[in-house]
Amino acid sequence: MKGVVFTEFMELVEARMGLDMLDRIIIEANLPNDGAYTSVGTYDHAELVRLVVALSNASGLAIPALIHLFGQHLFQRFSVGYPALFADASNTYDFLSRIDDVIHVEVRKLYPDAELPKLPCERPAPGELVLMYSSPRGFADLAAGLIDGCIAHFKETISVTRTDLPMEGNLHRTLFHLVSAPAAGA
Repeated sequence: MKGVVFTEFMELVEARMGLDMLDRIIIEANLPNDGAYTSVGTYDHAELVRLVVALSNASGLAIPALIHLFGQHLFQRFSVGYPALFADASNTYDFLSRIDDVIHVEVRKLYPDAELPKLPCERPAPGELVLMYSSPRGFADLAAGLIDGCIAHFKETISVTRTDLPMEGNLHRTLFHLVSAPAAGA
């Protein structure tokens, strides 16, 4: 997993819960590098899981809620740090539909060794989008947070239904069904 994910997680913890909390979870997680991450490095995703578990233990917040919150934070940070990735998207559905074929291609240019989830999308009807998350890492809560962060970024009213599916081989799979709220007066 790319180090930028780790550095952003630590920034979120420090900003929301303070430096003392960040120090506490780094110690509790007993990381091989004592929490020293660079944004361009590559690290075992299990280390992020250890940090999240330590934060849950220290804060009393549920792990899925923490990962979801992190996804929302990460989307906001990506929108600021990588504005070119948002240039051709005017709404949530446009942006999410571009992840596999456009955005992940650009991410691979920056980070050739990145292990990215698959996120194919379909548009079954106007005002709907179906997104399938699949990855060997079970971070559907992160994907859900990123989706909610995207919806907030574009200031849209969209309901999201999540269906966790059985694993397929080593792949965790989750289906997200997004439906736009009807326009006022419609």
